[in-house]
Amino acid sequence: MSSAAESAEIEKREHADPHALAVIEPARGWSFPSFRELWAYRDLMYFLTRRDIAARYKQTAVGALWALIQPLGLALAFTVFLGVLAGRPKFDGVEFPVFALTGMTLWLFLSSAVARGASSTLDNSALIENVFFPRLIIPLAAAIAPVVDFAVAFVVLVVVMLAFGVEPSAAIVFTPLIVVLGFVTAIGLVLWLSALTVKYHDVQHLVPFMTLMLVFISPVVYPLSEVPEGLQPIYALNPMTAVLEGFRWCMLPNAEPPGLLLLIPVATSALLLLTGLLYFHRREREFADVI
Repeated sequence: MSSAAESAEIEKREHADPHALAVIEPARGWSFPSFRELWAYRDLMYFLTRRDIAARYKQTAVGALWALIQPLGLALAFTVFLGVLAGRPKFDGVEFPVFALTGMTLWLFLSSAVARGASSTLDNSALIENVFFPRLIIPLAAAIAPVVDFAVAFVVLVVVMLAFGVEPSAAIVFTPLIVVLGFVTAIGLVLWLSALTVKYHDVQHLVPFMTLMLVFISPVVYPLSEVPEGLQPIYALNPMTAVLEGFRWCMLPNAEPPGLLLLIPVATSALLLLTGLLYFHRREREFADVI
């Protein structure tokens, strides 16, 4: 029985007998969640997203300035160790601080969406145990919340570029498409990780290590062209490679377009999203019992 049918049946029983006990059984087989039901609970998603944004800066010394400090601080650190000490002052024809900040702006957004979305089911265990609603709302709301940080960091990136005399590329109009592509990939990962975390709590400890490893095997602070040619095809299998290369192409005037490389994250995003939706929906009815 689909989620929409279950909801209709529950509502019917409640109207027929106010004292009736509604029993929600785990979904059988593999199926996609009801997007109509998800839309019906859109207000809940809005409030959960707003709550996550507010909680992120509650009782902090600098508040929303963290959205500026993180990318600028990391870009400065990489500039010192790679740009100065390693003697690489420029990539793609721009100063290393601008190049590093471009990669860090998008990377921090995507890694934050994965990290917060993966732990969202455990963080909201009390809500899951006591209230019936589409569980898919929880990881989606957690992953969407970092959009605010990205918007602030993106403005800072443009200001820094102009300060260094770098005018944004004409391809900047394609930036939303690249960002959405990366975000869909992140959502696919979030659906898998958030469902697995409910049953295997140690998955939440794997996520920080995974994101740390990915920052080195993804072209965040260096271009794909720096990777030996023989390894580039294997390296490009990482979907974040094309997303980051595409984002730099949108922002930096001399960056090379990713071309057919973008087909990899398109295929990966679709696969992760579809399988993630199937797996999450199959397991969500068991969350309250095993969380």
